[in-house]
Amino acid sequence: MPNIASAKKNMRKTRAATIRNRAQRSALRTALKKANAAGATAELKLQAVKLLDRAARKGLIHRNAAGRHKSRLAKAS
Repeated sequence: MPNIASAKKNMRKTRAATIRNRAQRSALRTALKKANAAGATAELKLQAVKLLDRAARKGLIHRNAAGRHKSRLAKAS
């Protein structure tokens, strides 16, 4: 357990970010599974692309990984 105030604050920030990142990553994976499923609508694919763009912009996933997923979604259409 940290003794320095700034270290305590960083720990709180990290804990909050971890929870937030886990939720967003889970939502992204769910959207990708739905978009890749047989009979997926264009709306589901568009939602997945939006989440991919946001995740890449926020640094949740690497931008090349987002591009790869988007490319595979487009190719499957």
